[in-house]
Amino acid sequence: MSAITSAHSSVDRGGLRVLLLSQFYPPDIGGIEVHVQALARGLVARGHEVVVATLAMGEFGPGERLDEGVRVRRLQGALQRIGPLFTTERRHAAPFPDPELVSGLKRLAAEFKPDVVHAHNWIGRSYLPLKREVGAPYLLSLHDSGRICTQARMWYRNKELCTGPSVGRCLPCCALQFGWPKGTVTYVANRSVRGAEGRAVDLFLPVSTAVAESNHLAQDDLPFQVVPNFSVDALPSSACTDARLAALPDRPFILQVGDVVADKGVQVLFEAYRMMDSPPPLVLIGRIDEQARATLPVGATAIGTWPHDLVLEAWSRSLFGTMPSLCLDACPTVTFEAMAAGKPVVASARGGLLDQVVDGVTGLLVTPGDATAMAQVMTLLVADRALRERLGEAARRRFDTEFRADIVIDRLETIYLAQAGRKTP
Repeated sequence: MSAITSAHSSVDRGGLRVLLLSQFYPPDIGGIEVHVQALARGLVARGHEVVVATLAMGEFGPGERLDEGVRVRRLQGALQRIGPLFTTERRHAAPFPDPELVSGLKRLAAEFKPDVVHAHNWIGRSYLPLKREVGAPYLLSLHDSGRICTQARMWYRNKELCTGPSVGRCLPCCALQFGWPKGTVTYVANRSVRGAEGRAVDLFLPVSTAVAESNHLAQDDLPFQVVPNFSVDALPSSACTDARLAALPDRPFILQVGDVVADKGVQVLFEAYRMMDSPPPLVLIGRIDEQARATLPVGATAIGTWPHDLVLEAWSRSLFGTMPSLCLDACPTVTFEAMAAGKPVVASARGGLLDQVVDGVTGLLVTPGDATAMAQVMTLLVADRALRERLGEAARRRFDTEFRADIVIDRLETIYLAQAGRKTP
């Protein structure tokens, strides 16, 4: 059975037309993008019709393409036409309805007639004006703290975990992130749309307990269910022969996957690694900023971004993984990748990592920012093979019962069917 095929029959449960909204989609690679693609393909494998509405970007201009049975409709946004607004090639959706996106989504919804609409980030804001007209249940996965925190990470002034929102704290923080004019507009827009979004969403789907709390869902009396991200653990046979794998050390190594940036705790990891006596190589896979590149410790290799199948192969060759996040990491899928490979993770006791790692059972938790504790735990895992194997086996079992793709897609499919059954004419 495929990792994304359900044990249930879609014929018995009834096929649905599902419209997924995601501002980015592969080949643009990130945790949300991989998640949405796997969800879309998994739903198609169960007999549902799926369209993913996403932003036109770079060589992938407006239009529709097929991705293993998934219709991927790339839409042009008015904001994305204004190049100076963006500092990278990833031109994010606005936190308010974009008139050109609203128009594109309206045409798509009229053509597709979805039974369920499921958004995954701010592109969903451009669906809000259409909710009443379309009539389909509207679900919103919260992959970060973006409902309350405009920069989405609860990372105050790029240096510490935020203690909570207020105008006096949020405006300067947004200005530091985006600049004063853009930061002020973005903050005001996000705060202004929050109420309309809360009224339009039939069910919020935060990816972790920490995300539900940081977005004030219970506090604001909003309907929600925690549904985690997931990882597809199938490894394409071609991955093992890819020439890029030669960049990996020829002996066991410690692995860190994800953006190599300060809020992910990489400087803490570097400090801990330097404290270790004759450590194995440290491999970092992901986008790396200049500060991190300039401070790489001896023995560490920054590979850059890799496709998902190569990342999975790297996990299979590693000793264990690290997740030293300082920010409120929502539900990092790289932890699931490690678990699927039977590898324990040394992680910060913070955010979504608390939902993923059972301390002393499937991995080891350390106080965020404590390099000494991290060095001690990593040294222990390097030296104790039996401990690594015990934790890794437990991690794999937990992945298989809670975080495997087919299990999480089962939960989402059940939610879709329940919501569609209450659809208003």
